Amino acid sequence: MEQINEQIPRNNNSKRVIIGLVLITLAGFLFADSFEYIDFNWRRYFWQLLLIVIGLISLAKNESRTTGIILICIGGFFLAEKALEFDFRIRHLFWPTVLAVVGLLFIFRKKGHNNHIFSGREAINTDDAIDDVAIFGGSEQKVKSKNFKGGRITNIFGGSVFDMLDAQLAPGKSYIDVFCMFGGSKFLIPADWKVRVEITAIFGGWADKRKSITTTETSHDRELVLKGLVLFGGGEVKNL
Repeated sequence: MEQINEQIPRNNNSKRVIIGLVLITLAGFLFADSFEYIDFNWRRYFWQLLLIVIGLISLAKNESRTTGIILICIGGFFLAEKALEFDFRIRHLFWPTVLAVVGLLFIFRKKGHNNHIFSGREAINTDDAIDDVAIFGGSEQKVKSKNFKGGRITNIFGGSVFDMLDAQLAPGKSYIDVFCMFGGSKFLIPADWKVRVEITAIFGGWADKRKSITTTETSHDRELVLKGLVLFGGGEVKNL
């Protein structure tokens, strides 16, 4: 039986139902607009709606709940400005909101997590999971775990490098949830690791720079899945 090192539900029927409902709802709005039942100028709200739809699909596919929620919040934030037509521009609240969320992230984050602000750091990490936050700074970590199970990475105006050449994957699927905003992450992995990239990039990019992709018999039951959101940022995975 396949082992998954992060509890992420996989229900294909639920995925299809949610994606189907999203598409049907959008179709309903477009039909109503075509027959002039409502004045729904979808072109005016195109990119906001696009972010919300991508977020809903991401939630339905369970690739990354964090990604889905962030996309829905950003799309909804700017959709409210246009649709509700406030006297003041709601976009003026965007950056204060981002800073407040980052502050709450640090307040409620568990002890022992790696946080880097306005500084750089190089360290050896022997934990079986990584949980790294880099804001206006960065870090370089050598991951030495012989039973690596994944983790979470957050980069905001910062970056992180993870050297996993001496690490070994745990049996089953190991997930790393990546969120980069005006920042980036770089992963150095062994050539025989099986890796799948499920990262959504918006006004940014993610590169697979592995020179050779080989899968040995010992790695058939082990897989690293990179998932998450890159917003105005970038990242890469490569082997040596």
